[in-house]
Amino acid sequence: MAIKDWPASERPREKLLRYGAEALTDAELLAIFLRTGVTGISAVELAQQLLDHFGSLAALMQADLDTFCEAKGLGQAKYVQLQATLEMARRTLRNRLQTGQAFDSAETAGAYCQHLLGGRDHEAFAALYLDAQHRLIEDEILFRGTLTETAVHPREVARNALRHNAAAVIVAHNHPSGMIAPSEADRQLTQRLSKALELLGIRLLDHLIVTDRDWFSLQRNDPFLFQ
Repeated sequence: MAIKDWPASERPREKLLRYGAEALTDAELLAIFLRTGVTGISAVELAQQLLDHFGSLAALMQADLDTFCEAKGLGQAKYVQLQATLEMARRTLRNRLQTGQAFDSAETAGAYCQHLLGGRDHEAFAALYLDAQHRLIEDEILFRGTLTETAVHPREVARNALRHNAAAVIVAHNHPSGMIAPSEADRQLTQRLSKALELLGIRLLDHLIVTDRDWFSLQRNDPFLFQ
């Protein structure tokens, strides 16, 4: 049955207008983005098939061009539209943080870094450079690696922190495996970064591990690493 033949209260667009976007399922939100289904399949059914294919909404949104366009019902036009939408969301969040909101909690940093890195199919490492009030100056993805390994050099983080005249830094990386627990290598890296930045009078506030569904704060769970 086509969506136009559904009861008005169950149609994604009408449901969003009445209850807000947070009331919609991932499939319903994606269906609004798709706008139409394919022959014999409604937009919501197609959306659910795509979610099953990619594994999650975040994974679909982070897919590269070739992987994205191979899926049924998608193509370059949809990829361009999605990337533009994601970039608008990133810039909106960045602008909001640059105009007053401080990274004053693990929740704020975790949500931001999850948006920045979560759902990627390769490991990436990012740094957030903050002013003395812990407001965002700039974020940068410094390193990209394989699914299991990435080379992070404290001197690069420190050099860029000086370039941005940062007073504090938050670093983050993703675990494409979906496992949120830090490794011993993650802990050792945190200590090296903290000591390297401390020599320059810059404070490492946190090291976050993110997936497409969750985040983990090393500062909250292992604060001794930052001493």
